[in-house]
Amino acid sequence: MLRNLILGILVLAAMLLAVVFAALNPGVVTVDLAFAEFEMQKSLAFILAFGFGALFGMCCALLLLTRLMRDRSRLRRSLKLAESEVSSLRTLPGTDAGQ
Repeated sequence: MLRNLILGILVLAAMLLAVVFAALNPGVVTVDLAFAEFEMQKSLAFILAFGFGALFGMCCALLLLTRLMRDRSRLRRSLKLAESEVSSLRTLPGTDAGQ
């Protein structure tokens, strides 16, 4: 419950910050993407650049996370194999060197 309340407050604060940012940065800027040219508000251009940057960062983190999950799965399989091998060795009868 507290987590949802804090998340809601953070979302509202971010929305308020975006509105204030848009009000403080009036004007139009031309964005040239080499294949297209757009005219848009400065605040919208900044917010879009921030959003695409955040999306790119999340995609990079997702790639790292999938690699870590794959390694974890491989290590779990290796651990199960080692545990079964140790278990089977423990059930073998012991041999004395003196006999």
